[in-house]
Amino acid sequence: MKFIAIGELMLRLSPPNYEKIVTTHNFIVNYGGAEANVAVSLANLGVDSTFFTVLPNTDLGKSCINYLKANDVHTKHIIKSDGRMGLYYLEEGVSVRPSQVIYDRGSSAFAEYDYKDVDFENILKDYDWLHLSGITPALSYNCRRLIDKAIKAAKKLGLTVSFDPNFRSTLWSFETARDVLSRYLPYVDVLIGIEPIHVYNADGTDVKDGLTMDPSFEDMDRVFKAIDEQYHMKAIARTVRYVHSGSNNSLKAFYYADGKTYESKTLNFEIVDRVGGGDAFSSGLIYALMQNDWKHEDIVNFAVASSVMKHAIRGDTNITSVDQIKRLMNNASFDVQR
Repeated sequence: MKFIAIGELMLRLSPPNYEKIVTTHNFIVNYGGAEANVAVSLANLGVDSTFFTVLPNTDLGKSCINYLKANDVHTKHIIKSDGRMGLYYLEEGVSVRPSQVIYDRGSSAFAEYDYKDVDFENILKDYDWLHLSGITPALSYNCRRLIDKAIKAAKKLGLTVSFDPNFRSTLWSFETARDVLSRYLPYVDVLIGIEPIHVYNADGTDVKDGLTMDPSFEDMDRVFKAIDEQYHMKAIARTVRYVHSGSNNSLKAFYYADGKTYESKTLNFEIVDRVGGGDAFSSGLIYALMQNDWKHEDIVNFAVASSVMKHAIRGDTNITSVDQIKRLMNNASFDVQR
């Protein structure tokens, strides 16, 4: 199965050794971005993976392409343009101090590019699966037009479309995000996350009203069925994170398919790098759904194990293997593998 993701690839700058941004004199360089993280992770799991973006026609842009190629991600559709590279700064949390992200991605080459002449039907015709996130339309009007064109072309061509709403409060308001992202849902097959989208009861209220950050199985089953009834999706999933400290969390997930809700195991873990955990859940879920003979319980548990594994890896992406995720999923030994 051939996979393609569309989004912005950014330069990530983070102080070493859990230093604070205001005190550091050095930054470690990585590359990351929600959709790119999924593409890179899937390539490392053996999926034929491609990434579409716009990069500055500079050495930074070339370095990004080299990073993607080094992880077996195809780059043939990447556009090189004038403009700047999107940046973000990560101050890694530890113990009682949470992580902090500062975005510097305004007016980037990706956000400013005019996509009106990009032929997405021609680009997507060779693929089976398209992945998008709600971060891209938050960046600019041009990016909203990009997602609108791509998702409609994918649906016309019969691709499976996965979508992670991925709300970022520093990029736009909750109300605007909900209005914009809900327009894409009729074109989505696999929904990964349920905020911020509109899902209405018969009386016009939102079915998610009153839903807590730690919902019961019954509440999630009710919400998933309401989303499925309104949008007719193949699969819906969301994670539930328990934050014990800045460096220790637990994670589980709920997953809905074929009219039934499933709940994963809960895994506890120490954190090396928090960023990209949600994208690793997405890549794990997508990989598992691509395997036609997997049980639903295995699909959701593989996705959670994929996310947990990412937290033990530096950088934005889950550069690991199927066997390593399965070992974690099946509670295998953590002893040295020889």
